[in-house]
Amino acid sequence: MSVLERLRTGLRRSTDQLVGRFDGLWSGDGGQPGASPAPTPAETLEALEELLIEADVGVAATTRLVEAVRLRADEGDVRALVREELLALLETADFEPPAEATPRVVLVVGVNGTGKTTTVGRLANLLTAQGQRPLICAADTFRAAAVEQLEVWAGRVNADFIRAKPGADPAAVVFDAVSSGQAKGRDVVLVDTAGRLHTRANLMAELNKIRRVAGRVVEGAPHETLLVLDATVGQNGLPQARAFLQTAGVTGIVLTKLDGTAKGGIAVAITAELGVPIRYVGVGEQIDDLLPFSAKDYVDALFEPVW
Repeated sequence: MSVLERLRTGLRRSTDQLVGRFDGLWSGDGGQPGASPAPTPAETLEALEELLIEADVGVAATTRLVEAVRLRADEGDVRALVREELLALLETADFEPPAEATPRVVLVVGVNGTGKTTTVGRLANLLTAQGQRPLICAADTFRAAAVEQLEVWAGRVNADFIRAKPGADPAAVVFDAVSSGQAKGRDVVLVDTAGRLHTRANLMAELNKIRRVAGRVVEGAPHETLLVLDATVGQNGLPQARAFLQTAGVTGIVLTKLDGTAKGGIAVAITAELGVPIRYVGVGEQIDDLLPFSAKDYVDALFEPVW
């Protein structure tokens, strides 16, 4: 399947929730079975606001969308208008490519259970498919199972792999990995950090140490810090994101498990409320189900479902 087709499939639950019911707002049935009298403009706007909130678009983005519809409803195609405004919101946080470096160092951070380790493996696969040579670093020195899982991923994508003994200093492991990547001429070093609660100050400080150590080996490292968020938790993921933004220098978001939720609107909330670009989205359980994020493709997938 093409990227757009895979997005459409992965976002099917969100499409059912958002666009499927959206079309009914102007047909007089509110998106629910059974006909009813056509709603007034005020009732329609109220229903639209409720629908967007339920889809986890977020208060800030919902307010902007509803106001745009109120001001421009007489232009005719309200569906096209909402689509246009959603795209504009998602494009407000554009990704700025980091400075060229060899290797490019990418930290992957987040709380436990978001799919962080799997994301590192899939990202290595994606980069390999693009012709790049990644090195994977297991900087989670506390969970042996995570290290073993990552080593399997490295084998699947034929990537170099650096690990350390359990309990080793994560920053030292990162130093060795970045140094090895530099010596071998690898294009990118992907660092899987230990999952940590954003409320644990000591663990968040550890991330800063990792960042400093990486920067001693390659200028400007880490060149990207990707925060992995679980789409199924919806708005509850925003406090996590804000904390990581403040302490870990997050430059982009990886939004996972979109295929398991109807809350695909969280992508809009993240962009509108945090101002951080979404870099990748996870739309399934296969190795190639991590996709580079495109605002246009995302909106197209929502509004052009596979039914």
